[in-house]
Amino acid sequence: MWRDHPGAGRAVVTEAVHQLIAEERLGAVATVVEGADLGSKAVIDYDAGYVAGALPGDIGGDVLADARALMEHEQNRTLTYGETEVFIETVAPPPHLVVFGAVHVAQPLSTIAGQLGFHVTVSDARAAFTTVERFPDADLVLVGWPDDLRDQIELDRRTYVVLLSHDARFEDPVLPWVLESPVKYIGAMGSRKTSAKRLDRLTGLGYSEEQISRIHGPIGLDIGAEQPAETAVSILAEMIQVRYGSGTGESLRGTARRIHAQRTEDAGDGA
Repeated sequence: MWRDHPGAGRAVVTEAVHQLIAEERLGAVATVVEGADLGSKAVIDYDAGYVAGALPGDIGGDVLADARALMEHEQNRTLTYGETEVFIETVAPPPHLVVFGAVHVAQPLSTIAGQLGFHVTVSDARAAFTTVERFPDADLVLVGWPDDLRDQIELDRRTYVVLLSHDARFEDPVLPWVLESPVKYIGAMGSRKTSAKRLDRLTGLGYSEEQISRIHGPIGLDIGAEQPAETAVSILAEMIQVRYGSGTGESLRGTARRIHAQRTEDAGDGA
């Protein structure tokens, strides 16, 4: 059984949640909504585990495991543990989109991503293309080669990386760095032929099939996109699908299943 230190109360729980938000850490709040100790709360940090509050009985380990699974896809769920029901609500920091390649598609991509709540970084070695004027909605515009920018770009669990140059000269310095990081999404522009060449290059460098399979290439969902802004929507649609771990990419019309079923319906026992 897990318990917080004696005297912990709502103020401690609230402070812990505020700290998660302020430090942009991934976490969750678990609240007992049915059963013993109704209303009890605990705050969970994805990496550190329980950081405040308390849960009843011996369900702490199961709740922690389920909370981490839900956090992976920023989901909220009410789960049942014997006679106790616990609502687990994810506290997720804003996602970070890093765009390598200041091409035409990158302009609407950065604008729309910002409207979706992403922090956006645009990077390219070509100074003429990589300007604040071309990317007024980006949070950060960086000129330089990837090796020169590593100290300025953090690739963590909340990061989504998009490579738009589809040129090996610009991709090759980026891919090893990205593949060895815990980023949530890697998308790479290019035709099927270009994607196959990319796969061959990475295989030749010793990367495993599992590592290479993290790359979404050709990038985006098939919506028939032609214009740069349409391509940006296609890319963002795939990123959203990965973000929440649900959705088929198919039209909802004509389907009998519940809309957003994976994000709203309760589970039986565990996530």
